[in-house]
Amino acid sequence: MKILVCISKTPDTTAKIAFTDNNTKYDTNGVQWIINPYDEWYALVRAIELKEADASIALHLISVGGADAEPILRKALALGGDEAIRVNIYGDDSFVIATQIAEAAKTGGYDLILTGKETIDHNGSSLGGMVAELLDLPYVSLATKLELNGSTASVTREIDGGQELDEVPTPVVISAQK
Repeated sequence: MKILVCISKTPDTTAKIAFTDNNTKYDTNGVQWIINPYDEWYALVRAIELKEADASIALHLISVGGADAEPILRKALALGGDEAIRVNIYGDDSFVIATQIAEAAKTGGYDLILTGKETIDHNGSSLGGMVAELLDLPYVSLATKLELNGSTASVTREIDGGQELDEVPTPVVISAQK
């Protein structure tokens, strides 16, 4: 089994926020970048747990961005990833980012693609759904629990007023949250 975890860089939540260009552009000077918490704490950590339970799982990471994304990829590799892919494109457009991830995933033969539910700097919650659509794969959003049973993913997710259990065949795209 091969798992691809989408990793994005976001400003550290303790970073001082400043703006330039007449208060129209975020000033990134001196900002400490971290792995987006939803990507790290929920998608990456769950993928690492799955890999620890089954040594045959290959865990790959992908990030779309410039060279400044390399430190977060190195951290994710140190946490338990096997390989990392960095697509060298700058920008904030979710569709462009999803397209790049989908293109890389097409050649990777991934059984499971995990994303965080959103990034803490843009809060778009759209990337996972777009990647799934571009790959013509099933998509489960807002996952709070994930178990693999052969080629089936058992996913518990939040819905209005409760929880829902979905059984979905792999390959599948899942966005994770607490």
